[in-house]
Amino acid sequence: MASGLWDTGVVSYRQVVNPARLHSLIDAILLIEADIDLDILLAHIVRTASELVRARYGALGVLAPGGEELERFITWGLAPDDEAAMGSKPRGHGLLGEIIRVPAPLRVEDISQHPHSAGMPLGHPPMTNFLGVPVRSGSGEVFGNLYLTDRYDGEPFSLEDEGLIEAFGRASGLVIDEHRRRGDVRQTTLAAERDRMARELHDTVIQRLFAVGLSLQSVAQQVEPGLESRLNLAIDNLDATIKEIRTAIFEISQHRPTTDESLRNAVLKVVNEVPARLGLPVDVSFDGPLDSLVGAECRDELVATLREALTNVVRHAKAQHARVSVVLRDGELTLRVVDDGVGPQPGDGFGNGLRNMAQRAQRFGGSCALEPATPRGSVLRWSAERWN
Repeated sequence: MASGLWDTGVVSYRQVVNPARLHSLIDAILLIEADIDLDILLAHIVRTASELVRARYGALGVLAPGGEELERFITWGLAPDDEAAMGSKPRGHGLLGEIIRVPAPLRVEDISQHPHSAGMPLGHPPMTNFLGVPVRSGSGEVFGNLYLTDRYDGEPFSLEDEGLIEAFGRASGLVIDEHRRRGDVRQTTLAAERDRMARELHDTVIQRLFAVGLSLQSVAQQVEPGLESRLNLAIDNLDATIKEIRTAIFEISQHRPTTDESLRNAVLKVVNEVPARLGLPVDVSFDGPLDSLVGAECRDELVATLREALTNVVRHAKAQHARVSVVLRDGELTLRVVDDGVGPQPGDGFGNGLRNMAQRAQRFGGSCALEPATPRGSVLRWSAERWN
């Protein structure tokens, strides 16, 4: 892949006149590895860019789908305690927003004197000079921006620094493209394998279990009462096993919604699968501007929570009916799943499934709770405060 970097728009390396620095740039590009977790890849890009120009601090701001603000902000050089003390992550205002508005390299000798500087939050370390460049894909799409501050030698960033980081930013965009492509291939392969497993479970395993159950029922009518009760118990266990396998089919055959799918459609897709596959009637309601305001990442986590919640209802609640509501009101996105089953039992606590739901909510500043419903059953409430 590295041999094709210069053929895809990485031309700013010509600003680099120092052979040693050009060699460092090439080494840095070759060290970027696409076949790793995306979070690790992005952190590696920030660290490598910072080291390339000997910057004390670095960050990679990933643009939200609309391209008008940052949805992620990965840093280098800040101690975890210092970063936590600064509060919420930057969203792309002030000087950071300049490169979002005008996606081109920007060098500033004194941040505080720039007309668009918004100042530093409490607890933020002092920073003086600044270098920012966009990270572009091979097609020219801006994935995010690299931000670097304060060279270790105290000098402002040079034109050569700008050339190094602009070239590295373009190369990083190509590596991110490669990561996404590999991820798409893996997803396609995984989806096909899930479909195959689901068909095999449904067409072969369940049918055989049904046949065994019917055979046992016919035998049970012809034996003495003591043995009949044992056979009936075995039949009940088979029925329970079939229900568990149907739940497994439901889980493995579901795929995450595509990036352009609306929240309502994604929720309805899950809800409509439940009666057919799991035998549980589910009503659903919506309220608020869900499709226009809720972002793709939050939508996906809400849908994953809904799928897990409905599966838990089928497995554990012994419910006859469930209700789902999704509401966006007063700055809060809320998912409620109500069932008429046995309800949460004392001492149940949070199992792995509920812990997963709680972690998803916490990522978006929300919470998750499972409580008894009135007169019976349970209520799962999942919320998010940062949903766009």
